[in-house]
Amino acid sequence: MVKNGSEILVDVLVEQGVDTIFGYPGGAVLNIYDALYKNSDRIRHILTAHEQGASHAADGYARATGKVGVCLATSGPGATNLVTGIATAYMDSIPMVAITGNVGTALIGRDSFQEVYIAGITMPITKHNFVVRRVEELADTIRAAFRIAASGRPGPVLVDIPKDVTAAMGEYHPQAKVSVTEGYVIPEEQLQTVAEMLAKAERPVIYYGGGVGLSDAGGDLLALMHKAGIPAVHTLMAIGAVPDDPLELGWVGMHGKVSNAWAVDKCDLLLSIGARFSDRVATDASRFATGAQIVHVDIDAAEINKNVGATYSIVSDARSFLQQFLPYVKPAKHDAWLEQIHQWRVKLDYVPKDDESVLRPHQLMQVIDELTDSETIIATDVGQHQMWAAQYSGRKHPRRFLTSGGLGTMGFGYGAAMGAQVAFPERTVVHITGDASFHMNLNEICTAVSYGLPVITVIMNNQVLGMVRQWQTMFYEKRYSQTDPYRKTDYVKLAEAFGARGYRASNLTEFREAFAAALQRTGPVLIDCLIDKDERVLPMIPAGGAVADMVAE
Repeated sequence: MVKNGSEILVDVLVEQGVDTIFGYPGGAVLNIYDALYKNSDRIRHILTAHEQGASHAADGYARATGKVGVCLATSGPGATNLVTGIATAYMDSIPMVAITGNVGTALIGRDSFQEVYIAGITMPITKHNFVVRRVEELADTIRAAFRIAASGRPGPVLVDIPKDVTAAMGEYHPQAKVSVTEGYVIPEEQLQTVAEMLAKAERPVIYYGGGVGLSDAGGDLLALMHKAGIPAVHTLMAIGAVPDDPLELGWVGMHGKVSNAWAVDKCDLLLSIGARFSDRVATDASRFATGAQIVHVDIDAAEINKNVGATYSIVSDARSFLQQFLPYVKPAKHDAWLEQIHQWRVKLDYVPKDDESVLRPHQLMQVIDELTDSETIIATDVGQHQMWAAQYSGRKHPRRFLTSGGLGTMGFGYGAAMGAQVAFPERTVVHITGDASFHMNLNEICTAVSYGLPVITVIMNNQVLGMVRQWQTMFYEKRYSQTDPYRKTDYVKLAEAFGARGYRASNLTEFREAFAAALQRTGPVLIDCLIDKDERVLPMIPAGGAVADMVAE
């Protein structure tokens, strides 16, 4: 059937299972928005306040659902406003298709109004990107974008469409949704080799990352842990990927548990699955797990030996590896090793002090955990509050903790929370942020109000740039350069100005009451929580340090 490019685009999006798109209109995408108007019964469009909010919302939608998120922007500044969100998705391996309009093909390269070479700009932060020059190429290009975004190691793909292509007429031939079901067949000798290494180990540890969550392999990993009696630690991106279990020790890294850092440091075999040894975990790669043989399993061959050298490696997604590996594993117990880790936990782990008269971050997170169910989704921004949320959020299921781990994007949280709330309107979505991060994209409150999204924003308000200030306290002799911004923002009035509801809490009782009230609201809520500016995230391994350099008090 003959249709214009915009109608073909919408048909292919529907064909690929897209039910929601986040975006902002402009001249170069007017034809696409006209097609979306005519097809509003098939695709829901969420109008954000800013294109960056649209990209973060598409990202949050993808993280919460496992589906490909979609965002749309016009040419020039609309397209460049997506860049931070695209880079955020790229660093955390999140499947996303970003569609941008551009000036007509005859105007490309002439410095036309709102022209920018967005394909070149985003080349380093996408799995692939396309510039569609002919309407005949459009449908298959969009299909390829979805296949690339979701296959292998997931990530964002950009499709740039000149305005005349969106208006040109072409044939549309319906096709089935792109299939990305793929598995990795691992040679038997590789599986046997790793099984033998595991059987010989006396102090093994599994170190797993976001790849376990992305491949929904948590149950398979737990089966391995139980069969071989091996404890496991995880990265920030893997929070909730494995169900709560005595062998699941928790978070490891710069702000992870001290006992977990010692377990990794003293193990004799480290089985890494779906993790990339980032500098937030292997803070000094030359001093990371130096006494261990390291087996690295990762879907991306480029990650093998990139940051930490591996004794043995297998290229595979986490689920394929675990399902094929488990039959080769011999049942075992490591009671003495587990007892040693327990002793470290008792003697070394940091335990913050409770105080009902003020707001301590760990208690605040504990109240949220107490008053919400296991289906609740937490989305964070980046900074001290992010680390406190990671340490104390209590998420025990995959896709319930959404955070920017690789890029560390301040301002990510509200858009991500909206994307998750749109995907799951029946669930509670809590946005944890700091006053500095919140100022980055607080304009998106208007979006939540417009669509009645009951996102609960908890602002850990210490009136400073908390994490940077913490580093200045510890390493720069308290020279607080530009980390005391002296903002005078009244968040309760701000919420009301946007049409939301605002509360303020200065102690735990007030916060409990405010959060309980927020859970009864049908629209967005902000809770301004007054936190001491000298609260620190502990424990902490300084950048470039190792477990021996950890600060725990």
